[in-house]
Amino acid sequence: MRVALHSIVKDGHESSYDREHERIPDDLAASFARIGIHDWTIWRSGSHLFHVVDCDDFAAAMRALQDDPADAAWQAHIGQHVDHFVLDGPSPEGMVLPQVWRLSEQRG
Repeated sequence: MRVALHSIVKDGHESSYDREHERIPDDLAASFARIGIHDWTIWRSGSHLFHVVDCDDFAAAMRALQDDPADAAWQAHIGQHVDHFVLDGPSPEGMVLPQVWRLSEQRG
C-alpha cells in the first residue's frame, strides 16, 4: 500500500530538518524493513512536509513502532524540529491523507 502524510516543521527548523534526513539511523531503517515499510519519501514546501510511504500495512507499522527503541530515539531527536502531523482522526489512521486522483488508476 502507498499512503501520503502531511506534517509541519517548526519555524526556523527547515534546514535542520533537511540535514537530519540526509541519512536516518541504520537501526531505524532496519526497524522499518522488519515491520514492512519498504520506502519513505519526504518533500518539503516551506514548513510543510509531504510524505509518501510504501508499506505492507501503514496502521500496523505505526502500531509496531510504538514499542520500538530505534523509533523512540529517533522521535525524541527529530521531534525538536517537527511541530506536528496534520491529523484527520485518531492516529495512525488519521495520519493518512485521502487520495484524490492517480493517473495509473485512471488508465486502468
